[in-house]
Amino acid sequence: MTAETDDDARHKAKMANRKAVQDAEVAKKTAEKGLLIVHTGKGKGKSTAAWGLLLRALGRGFKCGVVQFGKGAWQTGERAALERFGDQVEWHTLGEGFTWETQDRARDVAAAERAWAKARDLMANPAIRLVVLDELNIALRYDHLPIADVVAALKARRADQHVVVTGRNAKPEMIEAADLVTEMTLVKHHFAAGVKAQEGIEF
Repeated sequence: MTAETDDDARHKAKMANRKAVQDAEVAKKTAEKGLLIVHTGKGKGKSTAAWGLLLRALGRGFKCGVVQFGKGAWQTGERAALERFGDQVEWHTLGEGFTWETQDRARDVAAAERAWAKARDLMANPAIRLVVLDELNIALRYDHLPIADVVAALKARRADQHVVVTGRNAKPEMIEAADLVTEMTLVKHHFAAGVKAQEGIEF
């Protein structure tokens, strides 16, 4: 047996053993449920990851809903693309811009309350399988909504419904309630080099 053949045999045996371990681990996972998924952290990609999940759900024939907290009504590439799915996606942008733009707490609270009411409507709709609550964590960070009420409603949602919450600085209560939490870590950002927000990348 040549050294190359010996290496191939060892690799095959190693991969066969790994497959057996992996298959056994997967076989133990039998529960199926709606997930509360949180994308947080200082890195770019929180909302972008949510749009990827939304696209996957649409590909499986799910009816989906989106509520955007904080972001204004400016047209984004993801919204333009997802509108092509027609009534398979219900999209609501109910923010009035970033908090540093409005500079009006009362308006920000009112906008967050309107957005949360729409989120509750979507979660109550038996046809909607996945809901994205974009930048909800920001509304909670600034106490525009009561965290206890929000978490209680998320926990009480229909058993087969998935909800994705985005935004940096997720509160501990949200993290505790979630089934899956991913923190986007900032390693390097083109803004620091003077590159502006660009069509197709940021919006």
